[in-house]
Amino acid sequence: MHFADRLVLDAPRLTRDGFLAVRARAARTGVYQYLGSEIDPENKHGLRDAGMVNVLRDEATVFDEAAARSFIGKPITDDHPAEAVTPANWRDHARGTIMGAMRDGDYLAFDLLLTDAEAIAKVDAGKRELSNGYSSNLEFGDFAASDGTRCQARQTSITGNHVALVDRGRAGPECRIMDAFARCDANPAALAAISKEGRVAKTITMDGLPINLGDEAAVEAAIAKLTDRASAAEQKLVDATAAHDKAMAAKDAEIDGLKAKVVDQAQIDALADAKAAVVEKAKAVCGDKLPATAGKTVAEVRRMACAVKLGDAAVADKSDDYVEARFDALTSDGKTADTANIVVPQALGDAEAAFADTQRKLSDQRRNAWKTPATAAAH
Repeated sequence: MHFADRLVLDAPRLTRDGFLAVRARAARTGVYQYLGSEIDPENKHGLRDAGMVNVLRDEATVFDEAAARSFIGKPITDDHPAEAVTPANWRDHARGTIMGAMRDGDYLAFDLLLTDAEAIAKVDAGKRELSNGYSSNLEFGDFAASDGTRCQARQTSITGNHVALVDRGRAGPECRIMDAFARCDANPAALAAISKEGRVAKTITMDGLPINLGDEAAVEAAIAKLTDRASAAEQKLVDATAAHDKAMAAKDAEIDGLKAKVVDQAQIDALADAKAAVVEKAKAVCGDKLPATAGKTVAEVRRMACAVKLGDAAVADKSDDYVEARFDALTSDGKTADTANIVVPQALGDAEAAFADTQRKLSDQRRNAWKTPATAAAH
């Protein structure tokens, strides 16, 4: 499988012959991320549609002596060729030579010699980024990087093919010349991403990962991911709005309920006056037999008064309206407790005596009528 790494020229210098010599860090150990369609195009390992896949490049692979030496003597090209460099096309693509390879800390560094005047002029004009072209085998499985990151594949048996001088590598502007020291933490890109014109396809970065705009599947996966995020964010907003509206409705209902329970001073005074009037009437007909009215409602005071005067059974299970009517009847004639409770047996006796006297008088009249001459003659 062919790959392309990105690196940057380190403080280039001209030789006495006018050639351009430079040393640049070229490769590093660590975890690289590829599209599943790049490393498993036939889906033999079930990774083709998995989006980004972690691929491990460990020290044993990067600093393998055979791998490092495989780059020595290989050409430097102006942009990536559309195919691997071979003896048959070397004359068409070579713009210089890789003179040496060595370990530089965590990096593999190359000594480069540019021998083409046009390529050297492009470097002077600012074209200083480099991209490795190489082939590598892949082992599929479950691998762990030194930091614990799990990887689904591992590179082995790297074989260098060329180093390309490019306008912009895949990893972005963080790989640049700083203080005469070039660093490259680039993610490798497959040579399949190289366009037919021989240039590396443009990329965008999403979630810190490069997306090759020339890879239709990668672009579709990136768009789908962004669409899913937008949909999820929109749904969260809808849910949050609904929850907020529900909470506000509950709070408004609570406020309305509290407002309904608030009674102003005028209402309080009116309720007090109404109760005082009913209590006064109840005491007028019940006297000291009326139970305590403190804490009782007007309806309860009426019911107590009727119970005292009419008996509990008279108002038991009766509605408040019924009790009110009975109470009004008891208190409407203005009777007081004294007059309401007075029993006048003498007056009753006089009436009965008068009735008896009338009866006697009628009896006497009937008897006397029998004694008249007319009546006697008739008999």
